[in-house]
Amino acid sequence: MTLPDHHLTQGERRIRSFHPHWKRLIGPAVALVLIAAASGAALWFIPPDWEFALYARAAVAVIALILLTIWSFTPYLRWKNTAYVLTTHRFTISRGVLNKSTDEIPIAKVNTVSSDQTLVERMLGCGTLTVESASDRGEIVLRDIPHIQDVRHDLFRLVEDASDGEIDGR
Repeated sequence: MTLPDHHLTQGERRIRSFHPHWKRLIGPAVALVLIAAASGAALWFIPPDWEFALYARAAVAVIALILLTIWSFTPYLRWKNTAYVLTTHRFTISRGVLNKSTDEIPIAKVNTVSSDQTLVERMLGCGTLTVESASDRGEIVLRDIPHIQDVRHDLFRLVEDASDGEIDGR
């Protein structure tokens, strides 16, 4: 999940490392329960003395497995394999299950940090973090960041320290 210690540069310290907020898992959890319930009901209602009962049960199992893979397991793996790491020198965003994509924003290149929260996100303690940097990509929008105000505060403090020449974040 996190940036390994051997990838940190000399004097670089890890401030935070986290996944997206758990609210991303609500949909996949509901899908898991509904698919399991629907599959169980379908298997229950297949008459045991029907000549095609074995094929019908196999079809229900295959369809349930496909739906679980698409609507529950894949979103969970995406959530689990998305990681954010904030260090004294950079903000790293890592995504991907089979293929890995990593974006690193040097703290010294960050221009502005802003956050947005809906009412529900305020109650859950998450939100959208927008980081504008002096790079080719310009602005990066990160949704469902847990403890958004703490992350924003830490990132802003590191940006201020970098602009003052205190790059070690102390």
